[in-house]
Amino acid sequence: MTNLDKIIAAAQAKKSRQEQPAQFKIQDSTLPLAQIQKRQQDTRSLNANHVESLAESIAVLGLIEPLVIDNQGRLLAGGHRLAAINQLKQTQPKKYQEKFPGELIPIRRLPFNADVDPELALQIEVAENEQRRDYTSAEVRAIADRLRESGYVDVKGRPKKGQKALMPALAVVVGKHLRTIQRYLGDEPLQEKATEKSTTRVVLLKQAMAKLNQWQKDKPRTPSEKDLAKRLPELIKLMEQVLDD
Repeated sequence: MTNLDKIIAAAQAKKSRQEQPAQFKIQDSTLPLAQIQKRQQDTRSLNANHVESLAESIAVLGLIEPLVIDNQGRLLAGGHRLAAINQLKQTQPKKYQEKFPGELIPIRRLPFNADVDPELALQIEVAENEQRRDYTSAEVRAIADRLRESGYVDVKGRPKKGQKALMPALAVVVGKHLRTIQRYLGDEPLQEKATEKSTTRVVLLKQAMAKLNQWQKDKPRTPSEKDLAKRLPELIKLMEQVLDD
């Protein structure tokens, strides 16, 4: 059972303890780009640098992780990936056609309507973004080799103008911290492997931010809630800055 299967089953069971949870079958397929609908409100804003890095990596590797959509073609997870695909289409149309013949985008379709069950949609978005699959060392090395063949270089420190640094690109593609990428490649000293920083604090922060965004949808009722609503955008912005660091 995948992480998405688990989060769906748990959410369904929580929603109705008396009823048997529906059996969700995740379907991997493709969908024309024009038919993939953006979510009306995402849990976090897009990072322009992340989108640009993803677009560059997709031009080389294609889309490694498919977009996740509901049965209406509405995006559940993969906002940065969708933005990167659109950017690639605009800036490198030949590469875009090469990676996505017929403008067909790899997707993972879940058989429920996000408008009908927004709580489940939110849980799936958080789960998919936080629980990326683990890559083997061989897979990461193969991705690194393909990036090197396309002009990415191993550099220490800040890359020179015009250079495309390998390690940050790998971190974006694999969706892991740089330290984890170093471990995959065997570049990290043994004494440091046991002290790799836990991502628990990051996960908790993102979950908290998702809940705050959800709370914003409700109209404030009390004076205290109205005061919080005024301060919340600044707080969420600070949380996003922490996550981007």
